[in-house]
Amino acid sequence: MKSLNIIIGTSASITAETIAKYELTVVDFKVNWPEGENVKGENIYDKMREAAKTKISNGPKTSQPSIGIYKKAFEEGLRTAEAVLCIVISSKLSGAYNSALQAFKMLTPENQKRVFIFDSLSADAAESFIAMKASELSKEGMSIEQIIEKLKDFSANIKLFATLENANWLEAGGRINHALAMLVNQMQKIGMRPILMMKDGEIKPLTLKMQAKDVPTALLKELDSQIKKPLSEGKICRMIISHAGAPDDAKKIADEIKEKYSNKINIEFVSLTSYVIGAHVGPGTLICCVAE
Repeated sequence: MKSLNIIIGTSASITAETIAKYELTVVDFKVNWPEGENVKGENIYDKMREAAKTKISNGPKTSQPSIGIYKKAFEEGLRTAEAVLCIVISSKLSGAYNSALQAFKMLTPENQKRVFIFDSLSADAAESFIAMKASELSKEGMSIEQIIEKLKDFSANIKLFATLENANWLEAGGRINHALAMLVNQMQKIGMRPILMMKDGEIKPLTLKMQAKDVPTALLKELDSQIKKPLSEGKICRMIISHAGAPDDAKKIADEIKEKYSNKINIEFVSLTSYVIGAHVGPGTLICCVAE
């Protein structure tokens, strides 16, 4: 029997290869978008772009895994491991934490002693990093209690920031009003690009990048700022890049990082942004996540 099984949700941006390498169990969030069923596209972001052309006003909606799904995942995980660690998207963004907690309460008292739920207070690639770190610590022989203490410090130092192609989908989802969406889009046209970041478990505006001709340029400018301190301390950073249907832009960022920060930043992988986040921020969004 292994020491630990780790559960994450599809709210985490991750590749199949990484899931296999770190032996992670994934539970699905649901996506509900009846209007998009007949829209052409290889992925949800292609469909969203196509839907915008046909003036479909309603975007995809997402919901967390049910209590029953979490309970089943916990019980199956306990059959092959001494303990189960469930890492969830920030409780301030989703009901996943509460759903997992309710599932935990349905377990037997003995099983409750072996199941642990970790609120990432983040999303997307940051969840992936936390799960990867937990797996690495478990393989080093740490106990679940030690792992959780380490994860608290590790997750607090993860930096996740993003740029948007436009603000239309935030408006469609009711996250911002029409006037603000128009303002953001006009700013983008003149090279003023807003940067969003995860802070205190929520997605918040961070800064404006001036003279940024496109989304990748804005994100690279912010990256320079975010990694200045750890690199000055001689640290080697790990990075995950996710994109909402913008592979060329993601490649541009990865290529420049490899050229500029060779041996200082290790890119773990590049993946599609989790649809749990991407459904709200829209296609063309780019996300960088840096861990020390």
